[in-house]
Amino acid sequence: MASLFSCCFGCCGDGSPGHVTLKEMPTVQLDTHHMGIWGIGVATQKANLNQVPMGRDNHSLVLRHDGSVYHNNEEKNRLPANSLPQEGDVVGVTYDHVELNLYLNGKNMNCPASGIRGTVYPVVYVDDSAILDCQFSDFYHTSPQGFQKILFEQQIF
Repeated sequence: MASLFSCCFGCCGDGSPGHVTLKEMPTVQLDTHHMGIWGIGVATQKANLNQVPMGRDNHSLVLRHDGSVYHNNEEKNRLPANSLPQEGDVVGVTYDHVELNLYLNGKNMNCPASGIRGTVYPVVYVDDSAILDCQFSDFYHTSPQGFQKILFEQQIF
């Protein structure tokens, strides 16, 4: 069974990406309060967190606000045109160390993407006045089977 971690934070659109060191990031839910430029996905420590939109290099794999999923400046998949997130929607993300999968209001979008390698961390970015709430526990919708809270990576030395 994959792990999830318990943390919650909000992001406001000042161009600031965010990441938290985790063991793994199987599921996250994003509540879109005010639409703008945003993205959510996974990235390695080498990702340029000052470059929006992310997904331009091989260090990030992200769903962008326009419904495209990018990795290494290549569109890996795209949400169906009639399923683009709107204000108030909840976007869910699961990652199983191979595939990133997307959910809209609890429904699987059947839009898998892969390609990133190595240790990854959750990444969320906002710009252009976007306001997002990120839930890493206490989800609005039930997590897919086999996923539970993300666990913080800890070193004991």
